[in-house]
Amino acid sequence: MTDNSTDQSPFPRRGDPPDVDLSGRPYAIYRCTDCHNVVLSMQDCDGGMTCHGEAMEQVTETHMDVEPPDLREVLLDAFGLPKMGLDICLCVIGEGPLSPKEVAERLDYDESTIRTYLNRLVELGLLTKSQLNREGGGFVTVYHSIDLEKMRRETLTGFYVWAGEAAALIEQANLTKEDYLDADYSEGLEEVFWEQFRDGRPDGD
Repeated sequence: MTDNSTDQSPFPRRGDPPDVDLSGRPYAIYRCTDCHNVVLSMQDCDGGMTCHGEAMEQVTETHMDVEPPDLREVLLDAFGLPKMGLDICLCVIGEGPLSPKEVAERLDYDESTIRTYLNRLVELGLLTKSQLNREGGGFVTVYHSIDLEKMRRETLTGFYVWAGEAAALIEQANLTKEDYLDADYSEGLEEVFWEQFRDGRPDGD
């Protein structure tokens, strides 16, 4: 029999009773008691949040078995940035400015793949690029990190956009399910219901 008494994770393991204490977490979740509005805050909101001019209720416990992600999972899900992209990003942040060739030499990745990820990281706002003059003439494109505080804001903004799209999809799915059940179908949801969401958006959007 395994003793899990030393497990300090704030989230339960699969199979354990899914009761999670959210007090003391580095974020806060608030919900309106009059509507379906739910708000996530990364800051300590003195006095709480309001909705319709009324104080929102802070969620201090959840009964959903949610496994916390790690940084790589967040970057993969929110930005389509797998381990290689994260390695490249951290390499430039730590040692930049670097050219694609220099990044490839440090990480032993294919240079053409490096260029693809570097440009993607620039598009995401996590890196920036500029041109340096060569001593023998011409120039070379180099990549370097943006201000770390700006990077934090850009990353959080990008994640919130992803989370907002996910929340909107959940709302749309719930409305579609309610419409379906209101029609008094006795055999549950048909395959066509889920087909609408396989491409990320319901029909008609």
